Amino acid sequence: MSKSLDQIDLKILQEIQEDGRITNVELAKRVGISPPPCLRRVRTLEEEGYIQGYRGLLDPALLGFDVTVFASVHLASQAEADLRGFEEFVRNEPLVRECWMLSGEVDFILKCVAPDMATFQNFVAHLTAAPHVRNVRTSLVLRNSKYAPAVPLELKAAAT
Repeated sequence: MSKSLDQIDLKILQEIQEDGRITNVELAKRVGISPPPCLRRVRTLEEEGYIQGYRGLLDPALLGFDVTVFASVHLASQAEADLRGFEEFVRNEPLVRECWMLSGEVDFILKCVAPDMATFQNFVAHLTAAPHVRNVRTSLVLRNSKYAPAVPLELKAAAT
């Protein structure tokens, strides 16, 4: 962290995290300060990287992306160049929505979204043939029991 966040900063982050389209006037009212200092604080939080961006959360199923799969990828080599090469490979794959490097038995876990199983199966064949990929194991998502893409700021607020 580049600075110590106070309660107002944490409230601002919480409100923006819950509603990225909130107006500055409404945000200021919710956090208990006037709009000009609220806007200054938001700009500072953006500049310091606490707020990385704003986006809408879309419903994949309504858009025809009914298949979500997690793919565990083992590489044949953990040399830095091979790790970077694999990361570059997945950055160019539209079905891969998230890619996490892990410690332990699995090198990477990928969250993939596809319109159907045939499209995903074609991707798995492509992924398995990628350089330095030793093997791929997939797990089809049956149901999502919790979706909380936000940071649990309530824990931070309770600690201060």
